[in-house]
Amino acid sequence: MVRHRLLPALVIGLVVLSVPMLTSAQPSPSKAVQGKQGMVVSVSAPASEVGVDILKKGGNAVDASVAVAFALAVTYPAAGNIGGGGFMLVHPARGQGEPTVFEYRETAPAAATKDMFKKGESHFTHRMVGVPGTVRGLALAHKKFGKLPWKDVVMPAVELAEKGFALDAPLAKSLNGIVRQATGEHAELVRVYGKNGKPEWTAGDRIVLGDLGKTLRLIAEQGPDAFYNGPIADQIAAEMKAGGGLITKEDLARYEAKERKPIHGTYRGHDVYGPPPPSSGGICLVEMLNILENYDLKAQGRWSKETLHLMIESMQRAFCDRARWLGDPDFTKIPTHLTTRGYAAKLTKEIDLAKATPSAALGKDIPIAGESEETTHFSVIDKDGLAVANTYTLEHGYGSHIVVKGAGFLLNNEMMDFNHLSGVTDKKGTIGTDANLVAPGKRMLSSQTPTIVARNGNVLLVTGSPGSRTIINTVLGIVVSVVDFEMDVQGAVDAPRMHHQWYPDETRYENRGPLSAAAAQLKAMGHTMKTEPSQGDAHSIWVDPQTGAILGAADRRISGKAAGY
Repeated sequence: MVRHRLLPALVIGLVVLSVPMLTSAQPSPSKAVQGKQGMVVSVSAPASEVGVDILKKGGNAVDASVAVAFALAVTYPAAGNIGGGGFMLVHPARGQGEPTVFEYRETAPAAATKDMFKKGESHFTHRMVGVPGTVRGLALAHKKFGKLPWKDVVMPAVELAEKGFALDAPLAKSLNGIVRQATGEHAELVRVYGKNGKPEWTAGDRIVLGDLGKTLRLIAEQGPDAFYNGPIADQIAAEMKAGGGLITKEDLARYEAKERKPIHGTYRGHDVYGPPPPSSGGICLVEMLNILENYDLKAQGRWSKETLHLMIESMQRAFCDRARWLGDPDFTKIPTHLTTRGYAAKLTKEIDLAKATPSAALGKDIPIAGESEETTHFSVIDKDGLAVANTYTLEHGYGSHIVVKGAGFLLNNEMMDFNHLSGVTDKKGTIGTDANLVAPGKRMLSSQTPTIVARNGNVLLVTGSPGSRTIINTVLGIVVSVVDFEMDVQGAVDAPRMHHQWYPDETRYENRGPLSAAAAQLKAMGHTMKTEPSQGDAHSIWVDPQTGAILGAADRRISGKAAGY
């Protein structure tokens, strides 16, 4: 069994860690938060505190996750949402059942067509909004696993919205930025999130979101039907009609979240679980791990040119298959061989250990002519070992920038995640393959990769990240760091990251530490290396297999927060 250095930490009662943002000049000391009874790690301190309070009241990890998700809709409006969608991966405690995924990805409205988008069309219009899935998805997970009443897990978010909460510096800066960018058609966003004509928000200011509080109260008291069939549905339909959008009340009423079997792979004796299509995350992650398992990475070293070269080569191949095959499984036949060891062995034989493979050599069958960074991930585990990895999004930061009038919540612009121009796949990264073209009722392809790694039925690692297509490779780096190199969880989260997505044929990397030092060696092998200031924010949890201690690692790239007790 993999052994990890247990960090000395004593946690009594509630602990919230708020850490400074990581910069290229900072070292990466491990400062994970330790708990015994449970842990919540999210981008928002108030949301993490809500989750831990639910655990302390007798709720389980799913109860806490539902509460955190609704709280983030209040305290992290750039990505936390009730107007978007995502994936929740649940790993029951040992002996209590099989892992499962609650998929609540948005769908295209019934009026959507394959050729509805034109090149250069704005990303921030009503036509870009997919039918939201978050509320149905959270309700489905709660129905199967929740212990506390629905109202009890939604009301903390109601209170945050109605009573208000203090802004931290990053959120104040984010709100000021989005309000400054808002155009006349997004006046409701300015009304809801602006400072009522006063000077800009500053850290410590209290924001109250009254309309959102009323909406969340309806959901708490009437359940998800209030959103999909009731008064909130009326507000969404009216907003769509006023702005020329496609979503109707019938689209909302027809929406269903789905429980799906997760993608399952094994890696060096560990079970790895990720989301299935319409997410590409689970398939790509397992495909890459299957390739890497053919090599002794530990002997080569985490930051050696050999290890990094192999990781880049596996990324290229998985992302080429992503473009070639992956989409909504209800509309697209997805090959079963992508996650097999036999297929990985075939791909391994094609890798030259001494030089980079040109991307053009991998996709000769695809005629050659992106998602956004603003997703959010959180990880939760309870005292019994029930664990949740949840990733959800509005697509771009603040989604479509459209706030439903009088309802106080933002709508997604997830229609951007379809392939917009049929047959147009180019070397800049645009994908036009058939698997992910728009169709009525279809779910758009995602890169969300909430991931749980287990050993002998016990959860070891809970992780995930935002970051568009970079999500999958962020998760890959953390899994490799923890499993192959026995890196402690905070060190794995802090470690520099890299990303290759087939096209464009380049590796983007965080230019700091050992990865910066290796870049010149990778260039000499034929890799095109381009720096990236930051990649993702992977709020993660690790459980010590020897002692059962729970360590929560907040990602310092975004001033993350971990809370345990």
